[in-house]
Amino acid sequence: MGGQYKITGDKYPRMRPARRRGRLAFVAVACVAVLGVLGWGTLQLIDVFTGGDKASAAGTAPCATTSPEASAPPAAAKLPKPGQVTVNVLNATTRSGLAQKTADELKKRGFRVGDVSNAPKEYDKKVDGTGLLLGPAASLKTSLTVLGTQLPGAEHRADADRKGAEVDLVIGNGFKGLAEPAAADAALAKLTAPQPAPTAEKKSC
Repeated sequence: MGGQYKITGDKYPRMRPARRRGRLAFVAVACVAVLGVLGWGTLQLIDVFTGGDKASAAGTAPCATTSPEASAPPAAAKLPKPGQVTVNVLNATTRSGLAQKTADELKKRGFRVGDVSNAPKEYDKKVDGTGLLLGPAASLKTSLTVLGTQLPGAEHRADADRKGAEVDLVIGNGFKGLAEPAAADAALAKLTAPQPAPTAEKKSC
């Protein structure tokens, strides 16, 4: 340059744009740091108010609740069919012909009928309920259970000393008739095909 101003030395004056770029870079770094702190603080607040743990806030999947498959239906109870049960029908009341009438109805329903007569002295006129079902000990949860579907209110009683497989239906003073066929069939079906028990849900993490 000419005139009265001369530039001496080997250094040039610092230009103002360079100083502005330095300030902008500093401001940008500061903004990023502030945003990071705010983001971390927001996650902490969400964690506090939602009850989640730190692993969930960091992106770890929460515990999953699964419902296990329904258990397979249990095997049908090993009960004899009516045709495999022999019933002796004994009348312990003063009403004549009641044993034969009841025996005929049981036969129609598929049961095998044995003796049809009056009850022995130990039971004659001494059964106050609808009836008494008697049989050997092994029949308590088999034959007597099946026969019980025909006379729901009857008492079941096992005789440990009794032999054979036959069972007795002793008609009591409160007897008014066997159960309706539809109700008896439904009760028998429920015994041979019980419903599966419900299973609880399980939680896995």
